[in-house]
Amino acid sequence: MKADNEQRTGLLYGFGAYGMWGLVPLFWPLLMPSGAIEILAHRMVWSLAVVAVALLALRRWRWIGELVRRPRKLGLTALAASVISVNWGLYIWSVNNGHVVEASLGYFINPLVTIALGVLVLGERLRRAQWAAVAVGLAAVVVLAVGYGRPPWISLALACSFAVYGLIKKKLAMGGLESLTAETALLFLPALGYLLWLGVEGRSTFTSQGLGHSALLASTGLVTAIPLICFGAAAIRVPLSTLGLLQYLAPVFQFTLGVLYFHEAMPPERWAGFGLVWVALVVLTWDALRTSRRSRARLAGAEAEAEAVAAAAGPASAPAPSREPA
Repeated sequence: MKADNEQRTGLLYGFGAYGMWGLVPLFWPLLMPSGAIEILAHRMVWSLAVVAVALLALRRWRWIGELVRRPRKLGLTALAASVISVNWGLYIWSVNNGHVVEASLGYFINPLVTIALGVLVLGERLRRAQWAAVAVGLAAVVVLAVGYGRPPWISLALACSFAVYGLIKKKLAMGGLESLTAETALLFLPALGYLLWLGVEGRSTFTSQGLGHSALLASTGLVTAIPLICFGAAAIRVPLSTLGLLQYLAPVFQFTLGVLYFHEAMPPERWAGFGLVWVALVVLTWDALRTSRRSRARLAGAEAEAEAVAAAAGPASAPAPSREPA
């Protein structure tokens, strides 16, 4: 019963995290006339404030000393911070410049790019279904390139940057809250310097657009941290396969908002391209679920066999009664 409650709670956290990420395109336009880089800088500065408070409440500071003493790990963290900055900045720019649908495509194809990186960088071997999914994904990119009259650069840049970020995070093996703290701490001074420079130049919107606008810019820290905290809570409560399925909620919401709310154009060739991407994701998901079921069945069989062997060997391994005289 307790395990069921934990999994139910994890699902709620997962829906919350991916739901918020999926609905965030409604938030970024509220920050206009701030530019994407100014919004990104505020996001870095205020995110650090939020996660610092969270770490203070949880008293989780010990990892900082370990990170500082390991230059390679610190360098990878700096690289992760740079890559996610590109991803965040491009995403904000895309939403505020009428490319919500193309941005959503980036997160649809992200699993395919992640698989390709696994092959190219980590030397992983793909199953036939995974190869088929990647091939269909490549065909989708070609169809979309024809539809857009150019390659879908925004989608590809978002997908590749987030896949590279995931690869670095895999090597770092840090918790979500800790890694976000480290990354925003490394970005804090450049971001703060940029915001101060905007103020000196008279181009900052933080103080020139009223108190409400300032509050919205400050809330970017919460918009960044709260979904991540929910994601971390979900990750420790639900199976990885379930979490993998939940990740599609965010681009589904983004795509729906792009078409129905922002009224972005979707000519037939774009529908065809998106359709191919969705076919690839269905194949990928089916293969992941099938593999997960087989792995669980093998594990259960191995455990049952081990228990049977242990039960059979039990009486034979009991110590023989002593024959020594009392």
